[in-house]
Formats: sequence, C-alpha cells, structure tokens
Amino acid sequence: MVKYEQVKSGIGRPQDQKDTLLSLGFHRMHQVVELDTDNPCIAGMVRKVEHLLKKI
Repeated sequence: MVKYEQVKSGIGRPQDQKDTLLSLGFHRMHQVVELDTDNPCIAGMVRKVEHLLKKI
C-alpha cells in the first residue's frame, strides 16, 4: 500500500484523466489516498495520472 496526494487539479485535463482520478478515489486537491499498487490495474491508473499526484 502506497499513499498518494493529489497536487495538481484535474480541471482542463482530458475526460479520461478526470475519470481515472475519480476511480482512484480522488475528489479534491491535497486529498491523500492509500492505493495498492501491486494490482496491475491500479498501477496502470496511477501511471496515467502520475503527473497530477505526489507519492507520500
């Protein structure tokens, strides 16, 4: 389990990136979510929006 914080907004991003943020559980800026990156599906979603996140 790894903690990620959303540090950049999804506003102005493509719809698929916005949907990915919501699927990962991010709803607002500076929210911290603990994700299981051992799962290939979750790891792929994190890679898709890693420019908006910060690993804690």
